Amino acid sequence: MQAVWYTCYGGGSAGLKHVEIPVPTPGNDEILLKIEAASINPIDWKIQKGMVRPILPRKFPFIPVGDVAGEVVEVGPGVKNFKAGDKVVSTLGGAGGGLAEYAVAKETSTVSRPPEVSAADGASLVVAGCTALHAFTTTGGLKLEKTEPCTNVLVTAASGGVGHYAVQLAKLGNTHVTATCGARNIEFVKSLGADEVLDYKTPEGAALKSPSGKKYDIVIDCTTGIPWAAFEPNLSPTGKVIDITPSGGTFWHYAVNKITFSKKQIQPLIVIPKAEEMECLVKLVKEGKLKTVIDSRYPLSKAEEAWAKSIEGHATGKVVVEP
Repeated sequence: MQAVWYTCYGGGSAGLKHVEIPVPTPGNDEILLKIEAASINPIDWKIQKGMVRPILPRKFPFIPVGDVAGEVVEVGPGVKNFKAGDKVVSTLGGAGGGLAEYAVAKETSTVSRPPEVSAADGASLVVAGCTALHAFTTTGGLKLEKTEPCTNVLVTAASGGVGHYAVQLAKLGNTHVTATCGARNIEFVKSLGADEVLDYKTPEGAALKSPSGKKYDIVIDCTTGIPWAAFEPNLSPTGKVIDITPSGGTFWHYAVNKITFSKKQIQPLIVIPKAEEMECLVKLVKEGKLKTVIDSRYPLSKAEEAWAKSIEGHATGKVVVEP
């Protein structure tokens, strides 16, 4: 099969190599997928940069990307819930393998994909969608239904992979959403349901101030580099910032706020996608309540272009590779 891997840390898109290798064989509790789509997340190229060494990659050469959708070709003897021909969405996790024509996935990390959900939509949902969902429902304590009282939410980098899902999920509940993005994406973010949209390059956007003067109960911070000092004056008395790309500063302020019993908090978020969250997202897409916006699609033969597009950091929605 055709695959794309890298053999050492660093190198960016130039470090990716096209190779021809044997099709993998599924183990007892695994399924073999013919990949129809794979979506790239920032964590994929951050692993290549060495940001989580020596944990990942587990070994070189390494085929990156963990979010895939495709068709089951073969199942291991212990697999009970899937059979050849089933359409599915899978997370390959730290094992990687998504930039290839075939990949092996755990049965427990795989969910069914109905006809209403395309392969590209399904693959895009995994890390980005589960991060947005987990931030609101588990960390933020919100429900994806109309509830009282109204919650005021801020989503930064709202046109990106996680951000565009976060805006939509927030609007499924009774929330007022303020969002930040670049000027070119303001109308796009409004189309997702945001009530107020700020150009992050303007003084108002940089200050994160709601045009209507609302204080935020929950902030989903999908970007990097915004200090706690910028968030704190814009929070409600019990406001919470959920940082999806936590740095050392995030953990420092989290600890300080805990020690000082501050009711305003910042919480680091690291998500490992779960099957039940993936099933929830797939169901929402099937019902037309959630949509995936795809910035660009690339064939496997141009995977390095997709990689560079993701590293660039200006994609509107998701970057997808289709073998």
